[in-house]
Amino acid sequence: MEQTLGNFIEPEEGHGEYLKIGFQPSSIPLQQRWHNNGLSADFLAGYMSTFFPGDDQASTARQAEIKDAISFIANELLENAMKFSYAQSQHTVTIEMFLDVDVIKLYTVNSIAPDKIGSFQQFIGRLLTEDTDALYTEQLERNATGENEGASGLGFLTMLNDYGANLAWKFTPLVPGGGGVALTTMVRLPV
Repeated sequence: MEQTLGNFIEPEEGHGEYLKIGFQPSSIPLQQRWHNNGLSADFLAGYMSTFFPGDDQASTARQAEIKDAISFIANELLENAMKFSYAQSQHTVTIEMFLDVDVIKLYTVNSIAPDKIGSFQQFIGRLLTEDTDALYTEQLERNATGENEGASGLGFLTMLNDYGANLAWKFTPLVPGGGGVALTTMVRLPV
């Protein structure tokens, strides 16, 4: 059964400017994928920033801020999507970006192992209901003691705290009976 957490808005392909890229997570080793994630994030940021021309100092500064925000957010989304993809599902990872009048929406879709869903949904619940500044400090302390085991959530917290982004998630079963779940992460970035 499909489940959403947060204020999830479905992507609207064919409406306004948008860009979609797909990846096969198992095509190259994860360590090599990190470089590709950065290149892809920078490409998305460069593409979208062209819609915010910089004719004077203020608009040039705004364009640079938007470009930096998109690059950071897209890179974090891609890293999470690749790192936590459920290899057995052979599901393609996608990232989509949409430009609306006052918001940029980014979506990643990847598979997630059924046994990882519960703990991730608990973390999402904390992101949506607790003080994110306090959560950020808590996660930094857990990182320092090695308690996070590769899943700190600092990227999501930075999106919320530093960029004023809104996040939401959708969980959709891929195949009934344990074939993994498609996880769609949505980030809305006000511009």
